[in-house]
Order: sequence, then C-alpha cells, then structure tokens
Amino acid sequence: MSTKRPADAVRWLRPDEERAWRAFRRIMVAVQVGTERDLAVVGLSGPDYEVLSTLSEQPGHTSTLGRQADKMGWSRSRLSRHATRMEARRLLRRAPDPADGRGCLLQLTAQGLDALAAAAPAHVDSVRRHFVDRLTPADLAALERIAQRLEGP
Repeated sequence: MSTKRPADAVRWLRPDEERAWRAFRRIMVAVQVGTERDLAVVGLSGPDYEVLSTLSEQPGHTSTLGRQADKMGWSRSRLSRHATRMEARRLLRRAPDPADGRGCLLQLTAQGLDALAAAAPAHVDSVRRHFVDRLTPADLAALERIAQRLEGP
C-alpha cells in the first residue's frame, strides 16, 4: 500500500510557516556545529558527550543498551557501533545484561567519568556562547513552552 498523497492533497507550507521551519533548522545546525566544534577541542565528539552525560545520570552509571538508545533517540545499532568505539577508548564498558541474554549493559568507566568531568565546563561555556547568552529570558521561556508542545505524542 502506498503512502504517497496526491500533490493536490498535500498541505504545503505557507511562506511564514516555511520561514519558521527553515529558521528552526538553521538554529539547530548552528548550535550543534558550534558546540561540537568546542567539544572536539577537549577530545570528545557531540555523540560521545551525549552518551557520557546520559549514562552519568543513570543509577550506577549503567543502562541497558536499549533503554539508553531510547533515551537518546538513537537506534540500537547506532548506539552499539558508537559504544564499540567508546569502549576501545575505555570511556565505557559493556557487560552482559542478566535480565536479557541477548542484550547488554553499558557502564561508564572511571576514565569516562573523568572525560565527562573534564569536558563539562567547556561544554557549558559553549552552550552559553552559542545559545543561552544570545537569548533573553523571555526567549528561553518561549523555547521551553514550544519544546513541551512538540515533545508530546
């Protein structure tokens, strides 16, 4: 069954909607490029930092690969490949998941925690420079409201 809709049934974006969509995309790219460039200076990629920071929030700095992938919005295969590279750098380790014979646990290592602690000040500074400090408190509140509306089902 085809999911294509006839061109005349498509709700094309109005000019103001298209401008807003393109502005949103430019914001995402600019902030991501800036923060990832700054993280590279301290030896981490944006995805490295995301894995380390989200694992650091888990009890015992441990999570199942599946739960971690879901939390990050990644596929399991993407996270598995990235975890392999991080494991080679001793930032995390894998362990069998006792609750799922096919799954594994991701555990933050002491070296991973140290890398996160060393990168966090530079990351926060970067987020401030590329995002927070360029906006007013009203802008930040509006973005928070928008995010709440977009995060739902």
